[in-house]
Amino acid sequence: MPTPRTVVYPGSLDPIHNGHIDIAARAAHLFDQVIVAVYDLPKKRLLFDVDERMDMARRALAEYPNIQVAKFSGLLVNYVQTVGAMAVIRGLRVFSDFEFEFRMGVANKKLAPTIETVAIMADERHLHISSSTVREIAELGGDVSSMVPAFVDEALKLRFAERNAAHGSPDYTISIRD
Repeated sequence: MPTPRTVVYPGSLDPIHNGHIDIAARAAHLFDQVIVAVYDLPKKRLLFDVDERMDMARRALAEYPNIQVAKFSGLLVNYVQTVGAMAVIRGLRVFSDFEFEFRMGVANKKLAPTIETVAIMADERHLHISSSTVREIAELGGDVSSMVPAFVDEALKLRFAERNAAHGSPDYTISIRD
């Protein structure tokens, strides 16, 4: 019996959005098992903790039986080797993504020569979506319902309402002086 072709699709997923879901779903059609690996301590300010991000990813990807969601820490290639995966999946939206992912893929290959990096081009419907864009629009009260599942949209609204209640609503008015 052949070994299952397992791949890891890593990210902070803060929050998961339709572009992430599309890449994971397309990977699930190409490989036997996809592990959506939620990085627990990325070097950026997070809106949601790792358990919240994992829960949202599980809900968003529940219809795909060959996708599992897991948490990882440390060096990605170490995690990929630990779970016995053959490759890392990365999504590409724009040229700058390619440049970044190319460098990371080369670095990962130096660290773990048996692990491949597989890039999947983003669907044109999702080229404009990133987690930071979603967070910024949602924080300013904009509509992100076309970019994220409904439960993520609600979680964003709730989180920003909680923050605004605790810290006061952000003031984005511009004053013009004579």
